[in-house]
Amino acid sequence: MQYKTLLPNILTGLRLALIPLLVLLLSYEQTTWPAFWAWFVFAFAAFTDWLDGYLARKLNCESVLGKLMDPLADKLLVTGALLMLIPLDRIAAWVCLLIIAREMLITGVRGLAASKNKVVAADNLGKIKANFQYFGIGFLVFPLGLLPIPYQYQFAMVLIWISIVLSYWSAAQYIYNLRDIFFEKP
Repeated sequence: MQYKTLLPNILTGLRLALIPLLVLLLSYEQTTWPAFWAWFVFAFAAFTDWLDGYLARKLNCESVLGKLMDPLADKLLVTGALLMLIPLDRIAAWVCLLIIAREMLITGVRGLAASKNKVVAADNLGKIKANFQYFGIGFLVFPLGLLPIPYQYQFAMVLIWISIVLSYWSAAQYIYNLRDIFFEKP
């Protein structure tokens, strides 16, 4: 492995390491400071997603490990945040299930593709979906009423619903583009 591939992979590892901290912060009573720090950790972790992808492309050092671990880290970050928002009454469990089910489906398809020596990176629609998810979840995590943002919760849920539509659209495209793997002989 070349040294320059380390930085994007370290950022992915950092994102994975921040998930338990986020879960811990969201498990406290969501007064202003724990909620603010939870938002900060989530926002920083989401930023590392953008930064590791940017550096991997800029330094021309995309790796198989990065293509596999980056989406996994993203899914765990989103899932961890969503699950912790349920008992806070910030999001309904069934909405989380829609998001998590899609992520599990795509993870399974990625695994099947990898077993057939096909590694597929996220497409642009998936990246747009991720941004809507990150911003929506970020608004849900951010302390309600701290800033003069009218309808913060409703705005966050609009972003979440846009991300759900985009996520199922991108899943359909992803499965269609990999349709050959479902019919290959083992």
